[in-house]
Amino acid sequence: MPLDWREGALAQGLACFRSRQFFLAHEHWEDAWRDSAEPEKTFLQALIQIAAAFYHLSRGNALGAERLLRAAAGRLQRYPAEFAGVDIVALRSNVRLWIDALAAGNTAPKLPYPEIRRE
Repeated sequence: MPLDWREGALAQGLACFRSRQFFLAHEHWEDAWRDSAEPEKTFLQALIQIAAAFYHLSRGNALGAERLLRAAAGRLQRYPAEFAGVDIVALRSNVRLWIDALAAGNTAPKLPYPEIRRE
């Protein structure tokens, strides 16, 4: 089932993620995840983990953020270069930068947040 980013839970989650409302992004995407099947289900789980990671980071939990980003990166490995309109290669690369920075003890890296979907 193709993912529709123009309306509903996916669109709401994307808007929240872009405005750094990570907890709300997580909640909206979880709504979409519940009704999805593979391969979309695992993909959405990765996005949920990315949003949750940045929520944890905003609350000072760098270790929790790093762990969630590692889990998301692992889930994204199975996807091709582009999936559901998302540049998976760029997303994985950006997530890896965050993982590396957090693993090095940088709890406030000056890195761009992952871009989930280009318009």
